[in-house]
Amino acid sequence: MSQTDVITVNVREVLRSKAPKAKVPGFLVRYLERIIHQEEINGFLRENGHLSGIDFVEASIRFLGVTIEAHGLENIPEGRYTFAGNHPLGGIDGLSTGLAIHHRFPEQSIKFLSNDILTHLQGMRPLFIPVNKVGSQSQHRTLPERLNEAYQSDVQMVIFPAGICSRRIKGKITELAWSKTFIKKSVETERAIVPVYFEGRNSNFFYSLANIRKFLGIKVNLEMLYLADEMFKQRGNTFKIYFGTPIPFTTFDNSRSPQEWANWVRQRVMDLEQNHSSLSHGAHH
Repeated sequence: MSQTDVITVNVREVLRSKAPKAKVPGFLVRYLERIIHQEEINGFLRENGHLSGIDFVEASIRFLGVTIEAHGLENIPEGRYTFAGNHPLGGIDGLSTGLAIHHRFPEQSIKFLSNDILTHLQGMRPLFIPVNKVGSQSQHRTLPERLNEAYQSDVQMVIFPAGICSRRIKGKITELAWSKTFIKKSVETERAIVPVYFEGRNSNFFYSLANIRKFLGIKVNLEMLYLADEMFKQRGNTFKIYFGTPIPFTTFDNSRSPQEWANWVRQRVMDLEQNHSSLSHGAHH
């Protein structure tokens, strides 16, 4: 792909395509351009837009100056897995987890389930099975086929069953409820599930905005607009990712419903954090 073919981010165009009849005032467009870091992102895309898939992810992590510390991946034998993790950040957590898994299993491709905002980044498209969280629902029709195909293949699946990133509930940053699809699909396609815990959090502003929106009864996920800004706030940070032991698919029998099993795996993910923080505190004595 030549440099001129690179698709850049254009807030004005996105607004026009999502809401063609709306008259959006100029100051609002300029504000949105600023909070999504349009100029910086487009600078990155002009330099790296020719990259695709995992190469694009590596370039993104380098651009953000992020360091990843993966723990426990070395204990996972060869195989095809569903990596099911918490979703504290809404961007860097997915990129970092995917990159860590790629370094452990370089021969296998990775597929993410993602909302359609990230799939606007052309370099990411080979890695994504898009789930449309915003806008028209027409893409949903092919989602089951795309999902089946990915689960049946040899790719490593990276899933965030909460669907959207953590929110602050009653003063505590909380991973939202998990959907059960990953349990059903992993059992159907005989994949072990690896619990993954990612250590990180967004800004107080992000959580407060989400809570104010809910309080006011606004249905539109306004805080999602700030996810790019949240990502830039994490620049230069080090993130720890904890990988648990693979759970054989035969574990998920009829003794519980798929939803109960999903809740059980979610708890295993949360326990990973507890176990590691108690181990590290124990090591400092």
